[in-house]
Amino acid sequence: MFVRLRPFGLGLLVVIVISMAVGLSRPVSSGNAVAGSLREAGPLKWYRGNLHTHSHWSDGDDYLEMIAVWYRDKGYDFLVFTDHNTIADKVRWVDIKHTKGGEAAFEKLKAKFPEDWVEERTKDDKHEIRLKRFDEVFAKLNEKDKFLLIQGEEISDSFNSRPIHLNASNVVRTIPPHGGNSVTEVIQNDVNALHAQRERTRRPMMIHLNHPNFVWGITAEDLAPIRGENFFEVYNGHPSVHNQGDEIHASTERIWDIINTKRLTELSLPLLYGLATDDGHSYHNIPSRASEPGRGWVMVLSEKLDPSELIHAMEAGRFYASSGVTLEDVSMTGKSLNVSVRPDPDATYTIEFIGTRKGFDPSSQPVVDKAGKPLPVTRRYSQDIGKVLKTVTGTSASYAFSGDELYVRARITSSQPHPNPSEVGDPQRAWTQPVTP
Repeated sequence: MFVRLRPFGLGLLVVIVISMAVGLSRPVSSGNAVAGSLREAGPLKWYRGNLHTHSHWSDGDDYLEMIAVWYRDKGYDFLVFTDHNTIADKVRWVDIKHTKGGEAAFEKLKAKFPEDWVEERTKDDKHEIRLKRFDEVFAKLNEKDKFLLIQGEEISDSFNSRPIHLNASNVVRTIPPHGGNSVTEVIQNDVNALHAQRERTRRPMMIHLNHPNFVWGITAEDLAPIRGENFFEVYNGHPSVHNQGDEIHASTERIWDIINTKRLTELSLPLLYGLATDDGHSYHNIPSRASEPGRGWVMVLSEKLDPSELIHAMEAGRFYASSGVTLEDVSMTGKSLNVSVRPDPDATYTIEFIGTRKGFDPSSQPVVDKAGKPLPVTRRYSQDIGKVLKTVTGTSASYAFSGDELYVRARITSSQPHPNPSEVGDPQRAWTQPVTP
């Protein structure tokens, strides 16, 4: 074990890094990251980014460069490309007519970029274009200290038809799906592969679990014991991922609370942090009910707009997730967790502090079908887990620790609806990371 001191606000953030035996040693944060103030100060600045993006390199309907321009022009600071089981590192010609964006996307590309940028040809009576590699798009559009592009991959795996997708950010080479004999084993094998590349290359990388409720693929019990995987999507912008769950399946927030309660009491693992992402596939005809950009993002407090610094900041918990609400400050003292919102004059805000107290009821029951057979879904747990501890209406709120909380996080909900939501009726929200008092 060693202790790393990193600048944090006006003081220092102490991050405890522990080597965990999962075949490889890997860094893990202590889960007590907001030991000061998450506010811009000195070298620390907020950077807005999306960690889940698809293009013509897999099942998106636009070109890397056009997607990068969309995010840049919308005020994002960084973007990670995460196509399924591939990275854009090779020569690839495609039939324009059979790309997901078709001729319309091609014409938009030619109108946006100079003629010498677009490489097209006719081969076997097919009108083809060479997809630009990541390094080419990076050289063209990356702007130092202004707009950062990061190479990533969505490792798309499965177990018994249950989809298991993890996003790897800042990778050097493609990580193939490793499979396994259970959902948990598949996740752990793919996580181990990311950390093996990270250690081999000495390059900071991060991995996160995508949309657990997509095809109801992953339960809280599946994800809780994973070592070296400390992030998941509490909000995903795809309209088919069921963030809110249903009468049988737990919501992603419920899954989050169950996992963190188990990690702290049964598994001796660090807290799981929550992300908001787009999972963008469709970049034309916005807004619609397709999987579109601009729905969810992370705000990272980092020293630099640099992959290594952003990853280190997120591992330290110096970020929050958002689907529309902007925060001014999140801070924790030895006595309280404090949240301040940057207000929209047309909105009111509800700030809820959520957590699990020591002495909670740990019992659970399976969800069963009409014949009484257990279903492969997250079990039902006591409402002691992930309980709303305090609710405040306003633009700032504090929660005073009583000393018996296992963890506390904040959810901030705006009265304004999301303008283009993942699920119809979603409000604009922000989620702070859980902290241990």
